[in-house]
Amino acid sequence: MSASNGDSLPLGWAITRLSDVADINPRGPDHLPNDDDLVSFVPMAAVEAMSGRLNSDILREWKTVKKGFTRFKEGDVLIAKITPCMENGKVALARNLHAGLGAGSTEFHVLRPTRVAESKFLMYYALQEQFRKDARAKMTGTAGQLRVPASFLEERVLELPPVPEQRRIVGAIESYLTKLDAAVAALERVRANLKRYRASVLKAAVEGRLVPTEADLARKEGRDFEPASMLLERILAERRRRWEESELARLKAAGKPPKDDHWKSKYKEPVAPDTSTLPQLPDGWCWTTVDQLAWSASYGSSARCAYDGRGEPVLRIPNVQNESISLDDLKFSVHPLGIVGGDALAPGDFLVIRTNGSRDLIARAAVVDRPFAPTHYFASYLIRLRLVLESPTWYWVLAVWHTREMRRRLEAEAATSAGQYNIRLSSLTRRAVPLPPLREQARINDALESASSAVDAAANTTGASMIRSNRLRQSILKWAFEGKLVDQDPNDESASVLLERIRAERAAMPSRKSRKTSNHQTEAAK
Repeated sequence: MSASNGDSLPLGWAITRLSDVADINPRGPDHLPNDDDLVSFVPMAAVEAMSGRLNSDILREWKTVKKGFTRFKEGDVLIAKITPCMENGKVALARNLHAGLGAGSTEFHVLRPTRVAESKFLMYYALQEQFRKDARAKMTGTAGQLRVPASFLEERVLELPPVPEQRRIVGAIESYLTKLDAAVAALERVRANLKRYRASVLKAAVEGRLVPTEADLARKEGRDFEPASMLLERILAERRRRWEESELARLKAAGKPPKDDHWKSKYKEPVAPDTSTLPQLPDGWCWTTVDQLAWSASYGSSARCAYDGRGEPVLRIPNVQNESISLDDLKFSVHPLGIVGGDALAPGDFLVIRTNGSRDLIARAAVVDRPFAPTHYFASYLIRLRLVLESPTWYWVLAVWHTREMRRRLEAEAATSAGQYNIRLSSLTRRAVPLPPLREQARINDALESASSAVDAAANTTGASMIRSNRLRQSILKWAFEGKLVDQDPNDESASVLLERIRAERAAMPSRKSRKTSNHQTEAAK
């Protein structure tokens, strides 16, 4: 086996242009169907990224797609030309087309191989990472509408092996990728199982099955314990105290210090849970609501912020990850928020995404578990719930929040408007939450953290294996197009010889224009 290095080419290979081995964006099939005939219709979504596969099951009448769409036939290679589809590897071989014909998105370039190139060889060539990087560098257009021009394909230089070797290369690529795909499928199953395991652990936790209950331990140890109903009484008393403290400070800051206790009557009792439809809880537990657990609920600041702002850091949707706060993508208020307005974040603040274009992000939550220095604020796309009790209740509520049942209910209540999903503050605060005794919460949180650490470690290992698989996939393609994947055969007809013969045949053929003129003259003579 030999490889290209510098001026050295593998035996029988030739340097040529892509336009010499394939027709770039040919006008259409040689034989057009009747208007009522069915053909395959391939939108961009029907092409899988990086697999070379497409779904040809969608059928349309030819008259509905013969204009305004890209036309192709069996054996053509489709290459997405628009960002980000091109960078994502949306390349496919047109096969299993109904009646051998198809039409699809105008954002496809079409390669129609000549006798000197195999369809799959060109497909795998276009799936190379380097090919896509080079195409990205040649894109033209405006941001979000960048496209690969046809000139990139026409001028693309490639090293072409003999046709028999192309077939051997394709066979070797598919043999390796079949094994690699099986390994990736196994990794995907591991990922799915880890996700199911995490969900099952959370479900066991909120149903009181993850650790021994405080009631069971107290009976075994012959001691008393504080049931959740008594804990809830303490929470409600503390909730009122926190509100009074905050309201009194507000009145004094406004220059309206109260002369008596009448202002305390403005306190609004929290919404209690309707337990008539709720399941029975373990001994020692009780039902509560988010409204009872939080002494304050508010929207974030609408102050303008930017990456180069000179004010305080402002947490936004990207900073609310699953169960944790990320400070990797911070913006800063354009003006100091002490002037514009807004409440600073503090430990125990429970941040919830209230609006987004993705339903999956709606009501995602994270807890602020440490003080921020400097002072941090939060944007208006978020809701802040200030929980009454400190850890472990913070983490217990967070665990309940991310169970499948809670997520299902919150997503179901998200309203849509102008392509955005929104959830109301009232939908959050009235949500019922099972409450265990405080000591039991701590044990559950420890068990959840232990299980989560194990799942995270396994997920990280799986993710690293997926990355290695993707790198190996690209290495296989790179070796293939360097002549390192299969042996060269001296009996193969050289690619350069075949190219010269085809060029000679093309030169000897009359042009389409001259053929039309000749046919016209013949008809006139008749």
